Amino acid sequence: MATKIALIDYGIGNLRSVEKALGAVGAEVTLTERAEEIFAAEKVVLPGVGAFGDGMAGLKARGLDEVVREVVARGTPLLGICVGMQVLFEVGEELGVHEGLGLLPGRVRRFVGEGLKVPQTGWNRVEFLGKGEKERGREGAEGGGEEEKRRKGAGEGGANLLDGLPERSYAYFNHSYFCDAAEAGDVVGWTDYGGWYASVVGRGRLYGVQFHPEKSQGVGLRILRNFVEKA
Repeated sequence: MATKIALIDYGIGNLRSVEKALGAVGAEVTLTERAEEIFAAEKVVLPGVGAFGDGMAGLKARGLDEVVREVVARGTPLLGICVGMQVLFEVGEELGVHEGLGLLPGRVRRFVGEGLKVPQTGWNRVEFLGKGEKERGREGAEGGGEEEKRRKGAGEGGANLLDGLPERSYAYFNHSYFCDAAEAGDVVGWTDYGGWYASVVGRGRLYGVQFHPEKSQGVGLRILRNFVEKA
């Protein structure tokens, strides 16, 4: 029997392409903004294209900010995509400072770097990390060239999401702001663009990907299939 997925419609997002990709990996998808349909689903996807503040405004206007928090509190698997991942964090700095859902600690900051083209658009490598310790840092995440941050280990919350993927894969990105995760244990994938940042996160049954799986060919479809079948 097909897994029932609620794809949240909150006024922004590449909804139809995500819906089509989820259907391609065997999900039964309901595109909805209704709380009762979201709560009835086996799993939930929060897509998003656009600005952090617009995303939060769209959620709040429909009362979906509290619905998403309740979904996570109930332990229902939820996958955030692009801006849908970013709003899982505490604060976003795009076009002002905006409060996020606060489900993961950290801030969403603008890419900063000499000669760095913003937005990042196109294919880039994602390092899906296993156990161990690696150093990741970002120059100027606060706008002032702070010292390199130390990231220990790698989160295991997203292990099911990455099943069957090589440690290094390529995915399609289109964004100007990145997630500066406060807890290294939440990060299961890193990408380097003027410095390393969290491109895949996982905590419990809460997941997020900064890239667009619906545009990332085999890698993206594998991640969506893993979410549908194994998360």
